[in-house]
Amino acid sequence: MTEVREGRLDRMAPALLLAFLAPMFAEVLPGATRFSSIFVLPIEIAVWGGGAVLARALARTRGLGWWSLLLLGMALSVAEEFLIQQTSVAPMVIRLKGETWGRAFGLNYIYFLWALAYESIWVVLLPTLTTELIFAKRRTEPWLSKAGAIVTGALFAIACFLAWFTWTQIARTKVFHQPPYTPPLAWSAAAATAIALLFVAALRFPPKVRRGLVPPPRWIVGLLGAVWAVLWFGLVVLAFGVDPQFPEIGAGSGGLIVIAFLLYFVPRWAAHPRWSRGHAFALIAGSLTGSMAVSFVGFIGSASNDLWFKVIVDVAAVTGLLWLGRRVSRSFERQGTAS
Repeated sequence: MTEVREGRLDRMAPALLLAFLAPMFAEVLPGATRFSSIFVLPIEIAVWGGGAVLARALARTRGLGWWSLLLLGMALSVAEEFLIQQTSVAPMVIRLKGETWGRAFGLNYIYFLWALAYESIWVVLLPTLTTELIFAKRRTEPWLSKAGAIVTGALFAIACFLAWFTWTQIARTKVFHQPPYTPPLAWSAAAATAIALLFVAALRFPPKVRRGLVPPPRWIVGLLGAVWAVLWFGLVVLAFGVDPQFPEIGAGSGGLIVIAFLLYFVPRWAAHPRWSRGHAFALIAGSLTGSMAVSFVGFIGSASNDLWFKVIVDVAAVTGLLWLGRRVSRSFERQGTAS
């Protein structure tokens, strides 16, 4: 019996790690989920983690690549922003200078631009890439059986309801003292349509990289990851109204330029034969380090328990990155010896 349990645990390990890393990367390490609100982590694991695991399993089962995974991550983001917690359509609960900024036609459009990229990349792509580096020999497997997919899907659906209820019916009204909000039917219908179209695009018409580009050195990839993380943190701070005089068109245009750069270059670098696991690790390490470092700005004047919790989890993450970097480096050494 013990051997059976250990075998099942081994088979489940990649999916369980991915489910854990998704909210850790997106919420805990940058400090969006603090020690004072850590009780929401199980819901985040089921929603973000479950969504990432299901998206990856669907893509890998069909032999699809990273573009499909990105599109499925975008579908998860749209569901979060318009249907579950509705943070891109409901009036912002955080307005740093007390003014509404970046909102038109009932849409927090700067915040939505930030969320669409952040949630698809930090919830789905980067945690998946990290888990596949750790479980390199199983990176082509879906990591979910049919029974596992059913259980994960059920937990995901239940957690989506709990996330909707705790945020829209409790936190928004009782913690942030905002009036109740019901999204317009038009936005809900548009979101449902967008999710369906993203699924069709991901599964039937994913973009294809026809020509790879020689990737830059690993240290440049890591530096670019850190720069992107810092710039994207700046965009969400602007969305919260830190500088109401900042031109909205400038923030939106800048964000689109950053995304266009990432979407053009990174997939082409990754498609080139010179792209290695070392490049993938550099991208992860740079992005995580930049995100963890710049988000300390948001802890100025925060409760000491929240600050120390962030310090502890970030140090643990850096330790994990050092371990993973050493592991990737050793794989290079073994390849060099074998050749």
